[in-house]
Amino acid sequence: IDKDMKRFLFAVLLGGSFVGVSCQGPKYKSVGVDEFMEYVKDADKVTVLDVRTPQEHAEGCIPGTGYNIDVLEDNFVETAIAKLPKEKPVALYCRSGNRSKNAAQILAENGYEVVELATGIRGWQEAGQKLEKPKRAARRKARNSQRQ
Repeated sequence: IDKDMKRFLFAVLLGGSFVGVSCQGPKYKSVGVDEFMEYVKDADKVTVLDVRTPQEHAEGCIPGTGYNIDVLEDNFVETAIAKLPKEKPVALYCRSGNRSKNAAQILAENGYEVVELATGIRGWQEAGQKLEKPKRAARRKARNSQRQ
C-alpha cells in the first residue's frame, strides 16, 4: 500500500471511531439557565436535585430544590435510587456544571430522565437568578405535600 492509501485508510478509520463515539453521547439533556428555569418552575412535575456537598448546599440552593445528594459520596447511586422517584424527570445541578454531568450520566444509566444545568449554580447566579436557603425549600416542599 502506498503512502496516500495509508493516509486515506487512517483517515477513514479515525473518522469512523469519532462517529462511534458521538453516537454514544450522554443520555441526559444539558441545558442553559433559561431552559433549566422552565423545568424547575413546576416542582410537581420535576424533581430538583443539588449534587453539591451539604456544606455548599447550606450556602443556598436553586428555588424548588427538593434533594441534596452529594455525587462525590461513595453511596451516591444507592441514595439517589432510594430517594428519587423515577416517575418524574430529575433536574440537577452542581457548582459549575462538572459534577452534575457525572451525576446526570449515572442517573440516566439507572433509568432516570435527566436534565442538568450546564453552567451550574454559578451560571444561575451570573444570570441574575436568586437562591434560597435550604430550610425554606424544605418548608415549601412540606407545605406542597400537605396540600396533596
